Parts: sequence; C-alpha cells; structure tokens
Amino acid sequence: MKERQNIAGHDPILACSPYSNVKHLHGRLRQRKSLSIIMGGLANERKPVMTSSTTPPPVPRTERGNRASRQLDSLSSYEIVELLNREDAVVAEAVRPALPQLARLVDFASAALDSGGTVHYFGAGTSGRLAVLDAAELVPTFNLEVGTVVAHIAGGEPALLTAVEEVEDSAETGAAEAAGVQARDVVIGIAASGSTPYVIGALGAARAAGACTALITSNPDTSVAGQVDLVIAADTGPEVLTGSTRLKAGTAAKLLLNGFSTALMVRRGRVWSNFMVSLVAGNSKLRERSIRILAEAGELSQPDALRLLERADGDLKTALVSHLGAADMARARTALVEGNGTVSGALAALRREQPFDAISISKGNK
Repeated sequence: MKERQNIAGHDPILACSPYSNVKHLHGRLRQRKSLSIIMGGLANERKPVMTSSTTPPPVPRTERGNRASRQLDSLSSYEIVELLNREDAVVAEAVRPALPQLARLVDFASAALDSGGTVHYFGAGTSGRLAVLDAAELVPTFNLEVGTVVAHIAGGEPALLTAVEEVEDSAETGAAEAAGVQARDVVIGIAASGSTPYVIGALGAARAAGACTALITSNPDTSVAGQVDLVIAADTGPEVLTGSTRLKAGTAAKLLLNGFSTALMVRRGRVWSNFMVSLVAGNSKLRERSIRILAEAGELSQPDALRLLERADGDLKTALVSHLGAADMARARTALVEGNGTVSGALAALRREQPFDAISISKGNK
C-alpha cells in the first residue's frame, strides 16, 4: 500500500484513522493549513508547457500495447472473445494484492460514518459510471439512507448515457464538485490511469478539507500516490484493445467497488449471517427474496415465512427478530432500535432480558 508521504511533519493517514478521537483529529487537521499548498496545487496548477528538454511522463501500463493482441484485427469472432476471456482471467489475481489496502479503506469509511461523515466517489467515463452504479445499488440492497454514499461523475447525469469525454480534463471542475466535502468524510477517486484531472482535482480539494482520500486505479505507478492517503492499485496491465480501460481496468474497478461497499455494509450491520436482511422489497422479485431469506434463516416453510412477514408489515428484520427472539412484533421493533437497527444487536437486547432457546441463535453472535 502506498500512503501519503510524511511531508512537512505530516502524520500519514491521520485523517483516515478509525481509532483517532474525532475532536482531536479535527484539531490536528486545522493545524495543517500549510499542507493546503499541496492540495490547492492539485486543483489549480497549470500544466507545464512541453519543450524539447521536458521529459514526458511515463505512459501508464493501461495505455501501452498488449503483445498478445497484436493480431486482433485478423482474428475470428471466437478467437477475439477467447482472447478477451483469457486476459480477463488475470483481473481477480491483480486485485488480490490490493485487498489489505481495501480492507483499511473499509475500516476508515466505517469510522467516518460513525462520526456522521459521508463516503464520496469521484470518477469520469467508465470509472464514474461504475461509481454511480455501486452507490445507487446500496439503497435497495441494504436500505442505506440516501446521501450516505454519494457518487460524482464528470459531466453529471448526461454522462451516464452519453460520453462527455472533455469534462474529465478539468481539475477545477473536480475541485468545485468536492467543495462540500468535510473533514469527517472519506473521498474515493476512481481512475484507471491514476491521472484523470477531474479526479485529481476532487481529491486535492478533499484533502485540503482534511478528509480521508483514496484512489482506486490500475496504475501502481500513479504520480498521485504521495498526495492521497491510500492507493488501491490492481495492476491489470495493457488492454487487449490498446487503451480501452473499460475492459480489464474497468472490471478491476468494479470488483474493488463491490468488495469495498459490500464489506462496508456488513461492518455497518446491514447483513445478518450471509443474508441481506436490510433489503427494500420494492418489487415482486425482492418480495419473493425476502420470503426465501426468512424461510432459510428461520428454518421455516415458505408459507409460514410469508405469514410471519405479513404480520411484520413486510419488514424482514422485524420478522426475523420476532421469530428468532421469541418476541412479539412490537418488542422486536423496539429491540431493533436498542440494537442500532441490527439483527445481532436486537437479539442481544432480547437475550439480556431473559434466556431463550431461539432457532440458530448462535448466528446472532456473529
């Protein structure tokens, strides 16, 4: 993992520490105003004029040619998709070395939410669309409050449907869209090359505000490494179609976002055992899933699970706590409040009142 460099006495990853006293942390952050020069430079510095004596930056691996696909235009349809599939197979292994950094980011984000903070994603193009997708799916899957995880894409909503490539070149736009970030927040940039100006501008503004910053990228040599708290790099290498980072790099970003947000929701108590007990059953598919989850978790028949769910007014967690905790619906609801909305916490609250022999109650201790 690449961490922020200890520049001018800076305490690396202080802003991200889940163990720091929040008030003390904010005080320390207010004392670091000298570092604003670094962050402000990210958003506002002028690009150097290239001259014959100026060394161009190294080409990211994501932009280099792939020797294995040099004959791509002469391959049959099957050979093309087989080659793509063969190259895709390296993505999961490329993600594996980044897992320790990803786990730290989960811990930092969970601590930020504990203190009333927000998780922000910033991305452009494919990276931005993946960020929007991940954030949007957390609401129905985990009943996450809108505004807890917020995705920002260069170009706004129109960029979801139509490519608006030029907007990603503006660091100033990224910085402006991160203007509302606070010191208690976590800001995650997603950029395959690790050099997208929109993303760099947003990260610079976030760091200036004292927020924890992280970059998800497929370029382990990104020049931003010393300017963010965490770099989470999956080195997927050159693409089959040179520079088309919607391929392996995009797949890696999706895997990393999946891992981050799912682990975060588990840590936040939005899951019990391995069941998505917080889901919002807004359509027939999800209502049927709620019944199946209750039936399996409670070792009930589906008709019995349906009747129990109806008595709980469709609330899966209430039904589950009522059944496993041998409590009526009203008590199950108050137990959930006492348990901070988690099934485990609610069962623990009921268990403190009186011992009971509930079905699979050991799962509540997870």
